[in-house]
Amino acid sequence: LLMGFLVQVGHEPLPPTVGRNVLGRKVLYLPGFFTYARHIVEVDGKRGLFRGLTPRLISSTLSTITRGSVKKAFPLEDMEHVSNKDDVKTSLRKVVRETSHEMMMQCVSRVVSHPLHVISMRCMVQFVGREVKYSGVFSAIGRIFKEEGILGFFVGLVPHILGDVIFLWCCNLVAHFINTYAVDDNFSQASVIRSYTKFVMGIAVSMLTYPFLLVGDLMAVNNCG
Repeated sequence: LLMGFLVQVGHEPLPPTVGRNVLGRKVLYLPGFFTYARHIVEVDGKRGLFRGLTPRLISSTLSTITRGSVKKAFPLEDMEHVSNKDDVKTSLRKVVRETSHEMMMQCVSRVVSHPLHVISMRCMVQFVGREVKYSGVFSAIGRIFKEEGILGFFVGLVPHILGDVIFLWCCNLVAHFINTYAVDDNFSQASVIRSYTKFVMGIAVSMLTYPFLLVGDLMAVNNCG
């Protein structure tokens, strides 16, 4: 988690190494995961690998609890499973309804958990400048509220929500159209293919929405030192 975030913010304390690509040409490679991890241990000790872990765990817990609460408060009406092309409108309406419900849960959980996400990001980015402003969850809450007010807890929220919404709609709709028009019901492995379509599309769409998450994280740590 920490290594990935340090790369996100452009912190590259180790020089690239010279290697060769598949064509035999000399190229520069950035250090790998274990090299970065060893560098963090040398600077901060093993505890340094777990910077920001506590607020991150709290954020994930809040997100899970919130999603469950919203799901109970606003249950989604069950609809019959539709896969025939004669019922395209019905199946599309089902996907739109499910995606709208999932989007509502995701947006609410994002708003609730984002303050702890901001604290987690700021705890990790302190590795770069060696600051100690955000040493604990409660002290970080007090400092952010004192210096930035309530809005300080929601810096970078909009890009994250946009990324979540675009991800959900693109992933669900594209997977639906592939399953409806590209996968034939007469094919013996149709059900197996359909079960993996959404997973594969999630990986592909995540590359499209990654810039939103990157911008949100950079906004969360900008001028926080």
